[in-house]
Amino acid sequence: MKNLFMLFVGLIISGLIFTGCNTNNDLVDPEYNLSKSNSSSNLTEDGGVFPITQDEIDGLIHMRIEEKLARDVYTVFGAAYNSQVFLNIKVSEQSHMNAVKRMLDKYSIPDPIITDEVGVFPDPAFQALYDQMIVQGSVSLYEALLVGKAIEELDIADLDYQLTNVVTNPGIIKLYTNLKAGSVSHLAAFNRNLVGCLNILAND
Repeated sequence: MKNLFMLFVGLIISGLIFTGCNTNNDLVDPEYNLSKSNSSSNLTEDGGVFPITQDEIDGLIHMRIEEKLARDVYTVFGAAYNSQVFLNIKVSEQSHMNAVKRMLDKYSIPDPIITDEVGVFPDPAFQALYDQMIVQGSVSLYEALLVGKAIEELDIADLDYQLTNVVTNPGIIKLYTNLKAGSVSHLAAFNRNLVGCLNILAND
């Protein structure tokens, strides 16, 4: 919850700084290989059933909603800007959602997502964060890319916290390690696109 609050503050501040780069140009790095984070084999958890704590259950529920946040935001921005980086990464986020769902099913944990409708969340904090992100990202492609960067940084921070302080279940450790690798790749892609966007503005 602390990470969500800090992200709220960061989005509000960054939204006041830069509103340029209104362009539909495809800025995705051609060397970015989504298969690294999109492969089902990369997201396959260990086959054994291990002891699971309530904190680990709570973490899985949180990450399931957080992956939906990423997918939904990227779905909206991909359609709004026809930007390949969002269109590609939303597919990867769906695979991340599916991987967490498989872990929930493995331990008979009820899915917190009661509807797959884009932009609808069971947690008020996630709902408010989604709404704020859509407002900011609707200003320009540059702002949308900043939102993507913020989402991936949030994912990495939450996964690091879980791996460092919470999780001992080997299957969840493997799952989160692979999810983090995907988020690191996504963050790099957004950073490259932000640089490309700034270059376009500098040459205008």
